[in-house]
Amino acid sequence: MRAITGVKIVTPNRVLEGYSLIFDRKILKISKNIPKNIDTIDANGLYLSAGFIDLHIHGLDGADTMDATKEALDIISNSIVRSGVTSFLPTTMTCSRDRIREALKNILENRDGVAGAKVLGVHLEGPFINPKKSGAQNSKYIQKPDITLIEDYLEIIKIVTVAPEVDGIREFIDEVGGRYPDILFSIGHTEANYQEAKESFKWGVRHATHLFNAMGGMHHREPSAVEAVLDDERISCELIADNIHLHPIYYSLTYKLKRDRVILVTDAIRATCLKSGVYELGGQRVYVDESGRATLEGGTIAGSTLRLNEALRNFYGAVDISIPELIKLVTVTPAKILNLKLGKIARGYPADLVLFDDNFNIRAVFVDGEERLNSLC
Repeated sequence: MRAITGVKIVTPNRVLEGYSLIFDRKILKISKNIPKNIDTIDANGLYLSAGFIDLHIHGLDGADTMDATKEALDIISNSIVRSGVTSFLPTTMTCSRDRIREALKNILENRDGVAGAKVLGVHLEGPFINPKKSGAQNSKYIQKPDITLIEDYLEIIKIVTVAPEVDGIREFIDEVGGRYPDILFSIGHTEANYQEAKESFKWGVRHATHLFNAMGGMHHREPSAVEAVLDDERISCELIADNIHLHPIYYSLTYKLKRDRVILVTDAIRATCLKSGVYELGGQRVYVDESGRATLEGGTIAGSTLRLNEALRNFYGAVDISIPELIKLVTVTPAKILNLKLGKIARGYPADLVLFDDNFNIRAVFVDGEERLNSLC
């Protein structure tokens, strides 16, 4: 049992000062009184929140989900804690059937053996998408919806990105959702118009992958999937707040409309945390410049080199939002979307914790109460 003192505790509704957090593997209580003979950590006025959750990340620090090795998964898990992330969904790319299945098999076999942030499952981004909105997904591997690609791995798949206008998607959603009702279907890499998107919500689509990116733009006479998502309170959505994928005005506009249905993600690639240069993503060359902007050879944006604490900093600088409401975008809301008991500092919840300063620099991270990062000294 340990206690963190001298801390500003971020709860979903307010920031508590003058209290300490007592925990072991789980959160025991928030208290003004500390038991005797207990190890204490003096946070010296830092913020303490639940650990961050990233539901869309391909890789970082030289490793990628599609490497399909235990080593790559370990690197991602260990490196991502430096961003305050304590749990994540390794995210696939549109590649050959064999490569996708190898990546899924690797996660199934090794997710419980990582030593850093927890692997919650998989975000399957493609290959059931629209080639006209493939973005940095390799269009030559886009295929018709086929449950046989993933049926051996349904137990670990948490999110599937689909383009609802593609033939067979409705039947695919019915079949997969019938077997695993907790799988979240997400509209993305799509050319669906407003009506097509709204129709897909009737089939069970409840999320949007990197809203605004790789889908139709907003238009006052010809609305697209974007307007359909913004107009439906049931649909949650991802934003990549790197100031590259989106102008910051879209952070504010989206938050005003969606509030607790917004989550921040990174969509980070293996070049994240590394220097500028040429990297690989889904079998394609990616060029990363000095600013961290990642593009394919033709200039198409290819994921990001964003870290989740940087996304918080960017969002906070652009939106009129409180610290508790901000932190919900990477804790409470993603946990709620996946129906997981995570993302809150509350009795009985896992002691997945992050200490950060006023500029969202990460100072310490705990996963299930175990220290994974500490720069307090």
